[in-house]
Amino acid sequence: MKRPLCAVSMAIALTSAPARADAPDASAESVRGCVETIPPGASRPVLTDALPSRGLSGYATTLVITVHHGKGERVLPGGLELQQSSDAAKALKEEGWVIPDQDGGAAARLTTKSSPAETETTIELPLLALPKTPGRHELRVPPLPIAVARANGDLAVVCTHTHFVTVEDPIASADEPKPMANPPPRQQREEWTALRNTLIAVAAGALIGAIAVWLLRRWSRRPKPAAPPAPPRPPWDVALERLHEVKHAGLLETARLGEFVDRVSDALRAYLGARYGFDGLESTTDEIVALLGRAPLGSANMVEIAEFLQVCDLVKFANMTPSAEECAAVLASAEHIVRATMPAPQAPDDARPASERAQVRP
Repeated sequence: MKRPLCAVSMAIALTSAPARADAPDASAESVRGCVETIPPGASRPVLTDALPSRGLSGYATTLVITVHHGKGERVLPGGLELQQSSDAAKALKEEGWVIPDQDGGAAARLTTKSSPAETETTIELPLLALPKTPGRHELRVPPLPIAVARANGDLAVVCTHTHFVTVEDPIASADEPKPMANPPPRQQREEWTALRNTLIAVAAGALIGAIAVWLLRRWSRRPKPAAPPAPPRPPWDVALERLHEVKHAGLLETARLGEFVDRVSDALRAYLGARYGFDGLESTTDEIVALLGRAPLGSANMVEIAEFLQVCDLVKFANMTPSAEECAAVLASAEHIVRATMPAPQAPDDARPASERAQVRP
């Protein structure tokens, strides 16, 4: 299981690792300047390390550290995050070594292999040789502290060995060396924040617009209340309209006189029933006269209505054949009854006489 360490931190415990404060009796041993700390009752992890004995100035040499430890233990629990101000980093710099930038091409690597008995963790740490003066140098790599976290939370620190590396100049064996050309350019990635913010804004706007359209369509499809029905027409308007239809139906011209009187009678009976609250078409003449006797019609109107109904009954039930003049008189009588019993129109306030308006003014 490999993890490039440009992303994982590099704090190798490249800080001096003191004994835990909660374990005052932990055994601590100084190994050539590096302090090893082993918690009470714990066994020391087996550590081996290797470093090439020769290197070139300005080039990286990899220190390979292998730690054998228990299955529940973790090497470098805090990651490989280099702290340049740590004692180990300062000691490396004083000896002429620099740890390369982990964002470059020589990042440290951490590899873990597990077996039924134990776990093996390998750390590959590049060290860049930068002696202060040109020529051949023998540089010393001081012991480095490696932290191992146990399963119970205790922290053990073991140290690597001291290594010596003979560092040569890259041009030491070249006759009349010449300056080397610059290395080829490396591709760099730049975070385009303006484009990212624009895409986020466009996506958010599209989402908000889609939601707004959906809500608008759902609102437009909502059940709408039914329109209120039109107010019923006044019965006198209906009666006058029916009488007008009978008048111009051509019944007199075709000598259908009985049908003419019957339709005029039905129109007036329906009007009287709707006007005064009863079923005029299903009521007899006597019933209609009795019902209208309780209405404020006046004696003249009552007499005219009774005579009209009696004439229509003679035509309908006594098979009396009226003349065209009698039919016209029946139609005129029906129109007169409707107009005489319909309510008088109410004039607006400004249409009343000036004397009446003056009486109601404060």
